[in-house]
Amino acid sequence: MQLNELPMRVAAGQFSDLTDEIITFIRQVGLQDVQFNMYGSTQRHWGYTDPPLPGDARWEYMDLLMLRTRCEDAGLRLNAIENTPTEFYGKAMLGLPGRDEQIENMQYTIRNIGRAGIPIFGYHFMPSRVWRTSSTTPARGGAEVTSFDMELVKNAPLTHGRVFGADEIWANYEYYIKAILPVAEEEGVLLALHPDDPPVPTLGGVARIMSSFEGFQRAMQIGDSPNHGLNFCVGTWSEMGPEIVPQAIRHFAAQGKIFYVHFRDVLGTVPKFREAFVDEGNLDMFEIMKLLRDVGFTGFMLDDHVPHMVNDSGWASRSRAYAIGQMNAMLRILNRV
Repeated sequence: MQLNELPMRVAAGQFSDLTDEIITFIRQVGLQDVQFNMYGSTQRHWGYTDPPLPGDARWEYMDLLMLRTRCEDAGLRLNAIENTPTEFYGKAMLGLPGRDEQIENMQYTIRNIGRAGIPIFGYHFMPSRVWRTSSTTPARGGAEVTSFDMELVKNAPLTHGRVFGADEIWANYEYYIKAILPVAEEEGVLLALHPDDPPVPTLGGVARIMSSFEGFQRAMQIGDSPNHGLNFCVGTWSEMGPEIVPQAIRHFAAQGKIFYVHFRDVLGTVPKFREAFVDEGNLDMFEIMKLLRDVGFTGFMLDDHVPHMVNDSGWASRSRAYAIGQMNAMLRILNRV
């Protein structure tokens, strides 16, 4: 069965290497679908490590093929790769000298992703990356979570030497997406755009353009293609305001633009919020899953960021087991009604 013929389902992900421990975990929690996140080594607290794929500028076909076949040999389905290291296209995001070479390398990588039989490539457009002001904020029962407080970073130094305004970043985005999207179309790859996290107007002097409903409307208009859509991160949309989440789901699902979902939530909204267990955030996550089903979403959902529970492993396997158990139960109930 092809992935596009499968129903809405829960997947495991947010790892960069399919270890024997992770394979065993996935089987034990009753999943088959997987996603890789190759963001890089800068987010170790959340379980990211150096990507196992060789290459400091682009990825080769055989390495991607071997990643897919490792999943299949373990009885798993590889649904998506999310992100390359930001350094692969940082100059392209900022419009700096060398961006055309980086874009050519990204075209090469996307072509190889498609030819290796990997259907979705998730990406972001955050030159200054994900920001948090704490990774040890106390949460329920002694767990620790990440959090963000804009007050603590409002006077942060420039991250890239000067101010990059919204108009400049939008121009860079248009230049970038119009170069890579035709390659994705040729190779049958779906490009899934993640929101800026946190969704604030600017950080470190760099504008955050994927931080609002209007921003995503504009991005989808610039990259107008059936192969271009969203990695709908419920948590980041909730950071914008919980009332916008159902509106955004209905709007983009009606256009067939939700390719997969980060199924998580937070407590609070910008300018100050913290991560949360799936059952304690701003939203009723069962209602969110029900809405996704009702609007015809048939992709995969994964737990994404999770609290770090006491005695958790580096990949937060206890927290992920809890989140996945909740998600599996929600989906089972929905499939009965």
